Amino acid sequence: MTISPKILIVDDEPKLVRLAQEVLLATGFTVVTASDGQTAIKTAALEQPDLILLDIMLPGNMDGYQVAERIRQFSNVPIIMLTARDQERDLLQGFDVGADDYVTKPFNAKELLARIRALLKRAQSANTITGEAEIACGPLSIDLARYRVTIAGKSISLTKTEFGLLRELTLHKNQVLLHSQLLIAVWGPEYRDDVDYLRAYIRYLRRKLEPDPANPQYIITHTGVGYMLVCPELPE
Repeated sequence: MTISPKILIVDDEPKLVRLAQEVLLATGFTVVTASDGQTAIKTAALEQPDLILLDIMLPGNMDGYQVAERIRQFSNVPIIMLTARDQERDLLQGFDVGADDYVTKPFNAKELLARIRALLKRAQSANTITGEAEIACGPLSIDLARYRVTIAGKSISLTKTEFGLLRELTLHKNQVLLHSQLLIAVWGPEYRDDVDYLRAYIRYLRRKLEPDPANPQYIITHTGVGYMLVCPELPE
């Protein structure tokens, strides 16, 4: 028996919640809901959903950004932000606190389902072992089997998408990967031209992994082409 993925919808608009719930249930997902930040955090901890749809504007003293930040303290569950605003600053703020994707309201049902499926697939892929289970890159250690990254023994917290991107770079270390290669491998073919999306995640990875993000020594840009994870070869 296949267990249906569980989606947590966090929004205080009954009409939107009802619409999203109907679409998801009709597609075979299990759905739980929350209408405010505190309830969302408790529900995420108790229900352990496979993905969260999280509205930025919530009632009470916690907005969606704060909720995502709190959830990231105990879970790497994929998070899609629901926003009525599509300004880059707002979207990047969501990525900065740990969101994996966003959908602008009012959303198209087909687009919402496509993004949910792509993100669930990406999360599953991030947990799949390919080749070496653990790869060293200078003081960086990337454990593909345990979904863990350390720098000089210190654990680094990454979102599912950040880990998926680092995983792809790691599996092809010391090789230049084209923008389109990374976008297709990590996000799916529908994202192949979203280079700004990729650049945003590269920035977030550098903030977490590089000693000096402004002068990266691991994730190197090849202007107009792509990126490469540079790992020094160990002496024989």
